[in-house]
Amino acid sequence: MSYRLLGGDGRTFLSAAPGTLGGHRRSKIFGRLDCRSALQALARGGYVAHRVFFADEATARAAGYRPCAVCLPELYQLWKQKKGPAEADPGYPK
Repeated sequence: MSYRLLGGDGRTFLSAAPGTLGGHRRSKIFGRLDCRSALQALARGGYVAHRVFFADEATARAAGYRPCAVCLPELYQLWKQKKGPAEADPGYPK
């Protein structure tokens, strides 16, 4: 069996091992496979077409994805502090 994962270069590839993290291609967010928020979105059905998988956190970050605030709050806070409020939140007033 092979699994389709997203690499650090943003290209998909086949892997013998399943991904350890999931992500959403449009929002560029990655998180745990058991994330409450992602599971709710999957249950609604709109999330499935844009779902991607990563081998690890480093690969997800290299591909330009940010941590999920729900299932990875510590990593999200670190990411947000490094980005600054205007870059971390596109809706933030400039």
